[in-house]
Amino acid sequence: MQQVATEGEELSLAERAYRAIRDRLVMLEIRPGAPINEEQLAQSLGVGRTPVREALKRLQYERLIATYPRRGTFATDVNITDLAHISEVRQELEPLAAAQAARRATATDRATLTALRRELESADPRRHSAAELMHLDLQVHRAIYTATHNPYLVDTLVHYDNLATRIWCLFVDRLTDMAGHVSEHGPLIEAIVAGDPDKAAHLADRHVVGFEQAIRAAI
Repeated sequence: MQQVATEGEELSLAERAYRAIRDRLVMLEIRPGAPINEEQLAQSLGVGRTPVREALKRLQYERLIATYPRRGTFATDVNITDLAHISEVRQELEPLAAAQAARRATATDRATLTALRRELESADPRRHSAAELMHLDLQVHRAIYTATHNPYLVDTLVHYDNLATRIWCLFVDRLTDMAGHVSEHGPLIEAIVAGDPDKAAHLADRHVVGFEQAIRAAI
């Protein structure tokens, strides 16, 4: 019995390490090209090196870190040339996710999205930092994906949204209306909560196209 409990604890720690390191990489708190030190990460997260090592395996698969023989492990670079490829995938899948969320969202999903809608309404660029607004953007996207109740779609879209957010963070100082981009989620959430898949898909498509246009205008 003790062994089973220990394994469960290790899985929990590995997931915790994965999410924490992932979001540091996505938000560029770990800068592109920076070396990844397992021991330092373990100490900062208050976990052992084994959960960190398991987390890094997943993050390498998700192209957030890269390991080179005899050199070590590093945060991957953010390459603006990837924007078109990432947007190509998101333009197909984000509207699908929004429509499926509108069809399948449970009462719990709708409550979560409604709470995020209220946060969006109170978001003020004069009181909230760019990092806070981007964290809110990530929360909204992940809540919509969760509401699809399709784990394969969730995994795929979280992956591509993470990569898109890294590009966003790279150019955040040049973007003039980041708060407006985040607030676009309000009508999208309303469409999902109202169970309107066609409107939700249309708004999601516009959001992805607008994101790419804003980044290209900032380059």
